[in-house]
Amino acid sequence: MPTVRPLGDAELSPRAAAVFADIRATRGSDFVNNFWRSLAALDDAMLERVWGQLKSVMTVPGALDPLTREMIYIAVSVANGCSYCVHSHTAAARAKGMGAEMEAELLAIIALASQTNALATAMAVPVDSEFEAASSEP
Repeated sequence: MPTVRPLGDAELSPRAAAVFADIRATRGSDFVNNFWRSLAALDDAMLERVWGQLKSVMTVPGALDPLTREMIYIAVSVANGCSYCVHSHTAAARAKGMGAEMEAELLAIIALASQTNALATAMAVPVDSEFEAASSEP
């Protein structure tokens, strides 16, 4: 059961409506999901700030392509146990070209990393000096 009721378009403040307009324009879709609708119900300033952060990381050109960004988001969402984010970003990754084979490989990597992370943590494996950043590097 939600702790915050997502707002419908008719319930938005002018500030939230402006953010929703930007979400729609940026994504080229009329759909605004429940995450943004819930933030709009909670705090306009937070909605605007979080959308700005997401937009600046996930939608601008960079070294990582959009599909890779979505796949990283899925992996972190799995690690953090965010079912909503796993669903949302899996849908986004599929829309950006992630097929069944790619999704299966992603999940295998996530599962393997979870296992080896737990083992390394449990054994308190010391970091190899070769993996340490050189102090003279930026």
